[in-house]
Amino acid sequence: MSNQNLEQVVRDSLEGYFRDLEGETPANVYDMVIRLVEKPLLEVVMGQADNNQSRAAEWLGLNRNTLRKKLLDHQLL
Repeated sequence: MSNQNLEQVVRDSLEGYFRDLEGETPANVYDMVIRLVEKPLLEVVMGQADNNQSRAAEWLGLNRNTLRKKLLDHQLL
């Protein structure tokens, strides 16, 4: 999947989210999207890195301690 395809999936999902609100006021959209995208990102990268946190952190451009905190936040450890 190209970056444009991923962008389009996110765009389509957000448009569907706003459509489903049917006029209700959204709240914390940024945090919701980051949380929903971050968990599968971490799951896939950790799997590809054979659960090696140092390697996954390097691939993600994160400090290993930051990665570990995010993994704990998403109950992936």
